[in-house]
Amino acid sequence: MSSARRRSLKFEKLARIYDREILPIWSQRFGRMLLRGLDVPSGGQVLDVVTGTGYPATEILRRMSEDCRLIAIDGSSAMLDVARKKIAKTGRKGVFFRTESAEPRLSFADDVYDVVVCNLGLMDMEQPDQALADFTRVAVPGGQVRVTLALDGTFGEFYDLYREVLVKHDKHEALERLNEHLEASYPTPERLESWATSAGLRPFDIEVDEFSLLFKSSREFFFAPLIEYGPLPQWKKIAGKGQELQDIFWYIKEAIDAYFGDRAFEVTVKAACVSGTKAVEGDVDNTNPVDLTALDEVSDDESTQEVALEELAVADEAAVAAEADELEAFREGAERPEHLE
Repeated sequence: MSSARRRSLKFEKLARIYDREILPIWSQRFGRMLLRGLDVPSGGQVLDVVTGTGYPATEILRRMSEDCRLIAIDGSSAMLDVARKKIAKTGRKGVFFRTESAEPRLSFADDVYDVVVCNLGLMDMEQPDQALADFTRVAVPGGQVRVTLALDGTFGEFYDLYREVLVKHDKHEALERLNEHLEASYPTPERLESWATSAGLRPFDIEVDEFSLLFKSSREFFFAPLIEYGPLPQWKKIAGKGQELQDIFWYIKEAIDAYFGDRAFEVTVKAACVSGTKAVEGDVDNTNPVDLTALDEVSDDESTQEVALEELAVADEAAVAAEADELEAFREGAERPEHLE
């Protein structure tokens, strides 16, 4: 199976469970920060980057007048199909979709959108600072740019145990990979401020909030869709391959269980929302309207655009699972390997 097909199947499965398993405990918490005080001007155009299954786009629609337009993009067609279905139920017109990645650069012209939003999408981009600058590029002078992401300290309880395991067992190369992952994935507030400044947001504000997630056990933590479809693949790459990977996760499991015992495994999330205004450098004549002919507008009959997600083949799911390294430590009834004694 090709890597592209595996990725497609992953997002098809994710699209089926996202609203139930991930949206309430993760995306909505960040999205509420993004939506706070958001105002869409009459006749304005809104760009939602990495719209996913349509949140917070559906909430933004409530703040838009009938003459506004919302353009939503996402790299996953399966996720967009769910978003289309939601928007179609609202009966709203002037909503357009495009299956498109925001990397390495948005396909839209400069100085187009009155509002540009991205809820958590920045975290998955290889160069988030450049992505933020690109979001600002497509905004009109004086337009709003709002993004949310997790900050340094997120999942700190887990990372502390991960680091402790690597140090204790002399996994120096894995420890270096862990430090590189943390630096690339979770910026500090100071670093985020430098991104906003470099992007040309004047003025801007950074709101920081903190909340906790509770998991009954280490097993529930690693099998939670938020983790499985989020940072877990990177955590596996940090550990290595084969038996080394399996051994490290055995040690991590035992460390979590030893520290928390019968208590829930509690991890901290540090959420941030950057909201700013694109600097105005003189009057600009916007001669770059959005080419709506290249986009799909939501219609009353979405039957040809929806994916029958509930009918995905079980065999395909099994093929995806077979491609991944199963963590032996978290199999039901798994016993500690003798070589770890």
